[in-house]
Amino acid sequence: MQPLIVIPARYASTRYPGKPLVELTGATGEKKSLIQRSWEAAKQVGGDPRVVVATDDDRIRTAAEAFGAEVVMTSEGCRNGTERCAEAHKALGGAHDVIVNLQGDAPLTPHWFVEALIDALVEDADAGMATPVLRCDGRALNGFLEDRRAGRVGGTTAVFDAARHALYFSKEVIPFTSRSYEDDEATPVFHHVGVYAYRAQALKDYQGWPEGPLEQLEGLEQLRFLENGKPVRCVEVDARGRQFWELNNPEDVLRIEAMISEMSLI
Repeated sequence: MQPLIVIPARYASTRYPGKPLVELTGATGEKKSLIQRSWEAAKQVGGDPRVVVATDDDRIRTAAEAFGAEVVMTSEGCRNGTERCAEAHKALGGAHDVIVNLQGDAPLTPHWFVEALIDALVEDADAGMATPVLRCDGRALNGFLEDRRAGRVGGTTAVFDAARHALYFSKEVIPFTSRSYEDDEATPVFHHVGVYAYRAQALKDYQGWPEGPLEQLEGLEQLRFLENGKPVRCVEVDARGRQFWELNNPEDVLRIEAMISEMSLI
């Protein structure tokens, strides 16, 4: 069945209000909003998925419809992107077997990351949700550590067991390593990429679970699955030479624009 890709977007971000409408300059000098670049990334996914923007804000709705996106309005009560995806799926009739949450602050997400998640749910009957992890090179790890030293919340890291089921996700850099790495050297740290693929039942169950203490502390929605004993499949993906970064803070704009330019993205 056709997968559904939902791009949750809210205007009232605590750390960066109005973030979905922030403009990012491409390699040719063309400016596009963060939400448009995320939508364009979703449209690259194979299998002819249905792609929708889910928001509670008319400003985002107007901007998204202007560049051709299908928009689903959701309530202001959604506490995170997963809850917004669940609302959007229900509003669309709840007929999709696999729902992908491609967060609106991750415009550099390669299409093969999403395709790998969908494949993983087919392979792993135990997992109700799958999410990608990317082994950090020294350049990426040093970026994480620089953010933490500056008191900024940067990327999320993940640790998992031999079956690739998640043990924990954190905004701290885990596992701890005391050594230094060259920019192009592989490290033992895995960057959790903020994309999720859910089975429909798992997404429905999620709405009925209360926020747990770890989710509240870390501000990471995927921890609700772990706190309720539900396996989360970590899918190691290959960046194929591409850089990846989420837009978490205003300081990330220049970093992402440099990556866009380096990859010659319009």
